[in-house]
Amino acid sequence: MRTDSKRRKRALVAASAVLGGVLVLSACNDGGGKPAGNGSATSKSQADVDAAAAKDTSKARIAIAPKDGSTNVGLNNATVAVSDGTLTKVELKTSEGAAVDGKIAADGKSWKPEGALKRSQKYSLSASAKDAGGKEAHENASFTTVSPENSFIGSFTPEEGTKVGVGMPVSIDFNKPIKDKKAVQAAINVSSSSGQEVVGHWFGDQRLDFRPDQYWNANSTITMKMKLDGVEGAPGVVGVQDRTATFQIGRSQVSTVDAKTKKMTVTRDGQVIKTIPISAGSPANPTYNGQMVISEKFKETRMDGATVGFKDGDGKGEYDIKDVPHAMRLSNSGTFIHGNYWGDDSIFGSANTSHGCVGLNDAKGANDPNQPGAWFFDNSLVGDVVTVVNSPDKTIKADNGLNGWNLSWADWKAGSAT
Repeated sequence: MRTDSKRRKRALVAASAVLGGVLVLSACNDGGGKPAGNGSATSKSQADVDAAAAKDTSKARIAIAPKDGSTNVGLNNATVAVSDGTLTKVELKTSEGAAVDGKIAADGKSWKPEGALKRSQKYSLSASAKDAGGKEAHENASFTTVSPENSFIGSFTPEEGTKVGVGMPVSIDFNKPIKDKKAVQAAINVSSSSGQEVVGHWFGDQRLDFRPDQYWNANSTITMKMKLDGVEGAPGVVGVQDRTATFQIGRSQVSTVDAKTKKMTVTRDGQVIKTIPISAGSPANPTYNGQMVISEKFKETRMDGATVGFKDGDGKGEYDIKDVPHAMRLSNSGTFIHGNYWGDDSIFGSANTSHGCVGLNDAKGANDPNQPGAWFFDNSLVGDVVTVVNSPDKTIKADNGLNGWNLSWADWKAGSAT
């Protein structure tokens, strides 16, 4: 979740920028609450709304090791444990989408991989559990395993062979700082079957993104050729990868959230297919403006205010919702577009109540396909664009998520090393 300029100073959280399965650095509470009496969306205080959101949530507490965002992780150090509940599902995947075999213990209290992990690999781990009453809890984390000191690798998104939206850049995170950016960038080629010009842009010395001037052409094929084997990225540090990966661009879908009218217009292949009432960030915690790319999708996930600085006097989160439905990440700092079952129906289309996310009406359990949150989730791809306009906040930074589209083409090309 994100904060306004004052609260963001104490709310910045490191996140895994571009890869799937991260612990949700989100903390959105579309604080409509269930109004009393006259049905007004503003009839309850924020404290009442936060309390209502946390009420009757799962008692299960999932602990993932290593912690989200950890680097140089040992090859046998990935574990999951749960208290006050039992694990129901654990998935561990590489950054390229390959599943890693693992086993839940007979008592349902722990999980571990069946073998050692690979060196220099980015992993994403997701876990689900139930308490004695059957209520679900969810946790997500990502980490990178240890790599030899004299080599570097680049973990990339999107995953090989996937179909993504027209806004999806090819984003590469290097596990070590790159000093010779020109040599490294020259060893990576990204091309489109449509013939669009594709240019790389460096964000710091460990991230390199590729995109065209405008969004990718719908239904095109993107190919990345990474010839880093033997390329010296820094003195005494050479690359070890030599591979080719492709992914497909799907139909063109761009959704525009108007924070002033509190409506979202979904446009597919140039035609408006749906208008959805929304509830954006409150005046105290407005939503970023700008073009934001969906980088992850979670049918259900946890959102804890403590992860982004929304804390009570006891240090705990102002809210801790363990089953937020249909959540899709828009930024590294915690901006999501997600379902909201705790807000009154009346807030959608009429009041901005969240801590910075975009909320859509939804049902607890993420099991009602007729709810707007479910419809948008089911009709969205990773890589689709959500553009927010008319919010009192500033435009999101280009490196906060996969959001380089907020740079002009001239500024984008200025960040190239070749």
